[in-house]
Amino acid sequence: MATGLILSLVLATASLQSAETHTVEQTEISDRKAVFATVESVDTITARARIGGTIGQLQVDEGDSVEAGDVLAVVVDDRLAPQIAAANATANALAAQYAQAETDLERAEDLYERGIYPQARLDQARTQVDVVEGQLAAARRSRDVLVQQSREGDVLAPASGRVLAVPVTSGSVIMPGEAVATIASELYLLRLRLPERHARSISEGDPVEIGMSALGNEVASTGRIRQVYPRIEDGRVVADAVVDGLGDFFVGERVRVHVTVDARHAILIPADFIDTRYGVDYVRLQLGNGHVTEIVVQRGLETARGVEILSGLSAGDVLVQP
Repeated sequence: MATGLILSLVLATASLQSAETHTVEQTEISDRKAVFATVESVDTITARARIGGTIGQLQVDEGDSVEAGDVLAVVVDDRLAPQIAAANATANALAAQYAQAETDLERAEDLYERGIYPQARLDQARTQVDVVEGQLAAARRSRDVLVQQSREGDVLAPASGRVLAVPVTSGSVIMPGEAVATIASELYLLRLRLPERHARSISEGDPVEIGMSALGNEVASTGRIRQVYPRIEDGRVVADAVVDGLGDFFVGERVRVHVTVDARHAILIPADFIDTRYGVDYVRLQLGNGHVTEIVVQRGLETARGVEILSGLSAGDVLVQP
């Protein structure tokens, strides 16, 4: 019987020596805060009318994708067409006067060379040519201004992106500078609003994690802080995070994200060193004399590096895997 007891002790010692151990260390972990972020465009640009008039053609609607330079609408000013016609008539009349003045100048030069035309009349003919030429140039420039104004009736997309709002309809009377469409640029981001106590805890380049429920349509699971705004609004600090794959989301859509707001020291151990029985967590602690005893610990957060232990262990303790 003594031999059997000795054999059991030997087997227990051999089992203890073969069991995996873990030395408890204190590590630094990051505290994360779950917040709702909204999908926003980096730039929201407004396409405005350059002239006043009536919208004759409206070629876009909410949700349409546009490229920079696309014609979104055409504003028609009914007063420009008669003005352009009048400018053309004035230019044509001055062109005829200019041709007549040149003919008179050639006749005066011929008569002057034959000695039957005074110098004063020749100078007068030359001056008349210069005057009519200047008037013709001014009339043509005035016509070009009116033509350019008619061309400015085309409301162009200032940038590529998606149309968010079109506050006008065909036939609407519009004033110069009035908005015709609002366009969101093609680069989307997440806008976070955190309590102001975290204002100094976040900075550019910090990682953010996207909630699993938002993962879809090839949305990346992580991103990074792109910009932290230096102004606190309504007790919250605003930050923008860049995440790949947001192009299919609606502007203003809410997404749950986790952002690191602080760091602290904690004890992390592998999950397989914890034995849970009847709702109580135990670990096997190796004492200084080599004996092993079970102690109760309080479990905390589970991280990728292990399970946080809130109480029951200290740095330097040696654990034995159950």
